[in-house]
Amino acid sequence: MYENLAILAIFAFVYSAVGGALEKTPFSGALVFTACGLAFGPLGLDLLQLNMDADGIRTLAEITLALVLFSDAANANLGVLKRRIRLPGRLLGIGLPLTILLGFGLGVLLFDGLGLLEIALIATMLAPTDAALGKAVVTNSAVPVEIRESLNAESGLNDGICVPVLFVFLVLATGASTEGGTTFLALRLVAEEIGIGLAVGIGLTAAGTRLLALCDGKGWLTEVWRQLPVIALSIGCFALAQSLGGSGFIASFAGGIFFGWVAKEHRHRLLLAAEGTGDTLALITWVVFGAVVVGDSMANFTWQVLVYALLSLTVIRMLPVFLVLSGTGLRTDEKLFMGWFGPRGLASIVFGVIVLGEQLPGAGTITTAVALTIILSIIAHGISANTLARALAVRVKRRKAAASS
Repeated sequence: MYENLAILAIFAFVYSAVGGALEKTPFSGALVFTACGLAFGPLGLDLLQLNMDADGIRTLAEITLALVLFSDAANANLGVLKRRIRLPGRLLGIGLPLTILLGFGLGVLLFDGLGLLEIALIATMLAPTDAALGKAVVTNSAVPVEIRESLNAESGLNDGICVPVLFVFLVLATGASTEGGTTFLALRLVAEEIGIGLAVGIGLTAAGTRLLALCDGKGWLTEVWRQLPVIALSIGCFALAQSLGGSGFIASFAGGIFFGWVAKEHRHRLLLAAEGTGDTLALITWVVFGAVVVGDSMANFTWQVLVYALLSLTVIRMLPVFLVLSGTGLRTDEKLFMGWFGPRGLASIVFGVIVLGEQLPGAGTITTAVALTIILSIIAHGISANTLARALAVRVKRRKAAASS
């Protein structure tokens, strides 16, 4: 155990020291973390022996996603989103359902051995994009502001939107039934999970922020303890909702949006520790992904899985985005740029772990498809992010210069 802890601690320390420099290179954090897991895990030097079962991996992944969901939702600038709703609204309201639908259709053509609901699960699991993996783009001031803000809003919100969709397909796929039938049960369970999740997330966050405001007004909230409440609140939303039979992810997502709306200009200062903790847990999750999940999942590798993974990163993502952005005034290269930058990451990993725990007949193929898509994504998007962002910025600058001359 201590050897594992030492390796993780040293790796985290080294990366935190050089992370700023690596962000300017094609090597994203997720790629480095996954490579570390592969290198030190059973497939490499076999120094990192995590011995984590499915429940352990699931717990780590769920807590990580709960923190990330809360932080991302709280950081979403609803004022900016409202003023610039045109592009994010199309991406989330039309593009996301089209992406799931196209992923389902192509999955039906490729996966003969999977049921329709299992294919729908794959399509949903790979629909959300990762805000952290797209950081090189959304923080690049050279990229037009509307494109940056739209991609940031999309990646920050689409994982939370996909949660109830995933639960519908999962309940139907597991074949849970009562006298009222599977479909009715699925809809009822999802309605209950969403309702409980929303109630817990908003209720607990409302009570928590009110208490924080009162304590801060009395001078009881010291600088040392100011960062802890948000971490506790995000995990509390998740855990309480789960214990009551609701969706902890919906609770974290709803709680984060409410917290960001209430805290307004103070939210960034209050979220610093939560974001740091989320990044640290994400680091560990990516290392575990490389050390444990990747090797096990590749046992079910087939050419159909490879083709689907490639299509997921290109056609399945890019075609819906290109179509929904038609008529917005964006140039073809800008639409292709937004379509390409839909990296898959933490949400897909967590969804994969959740589905794997349900022991579906096609669980092996599902896990392999998700894992391979994520691996290809962190490589392809990491390598291309800075280069394509600079290229787009140059073209936009030239067009502006030509228009003003």
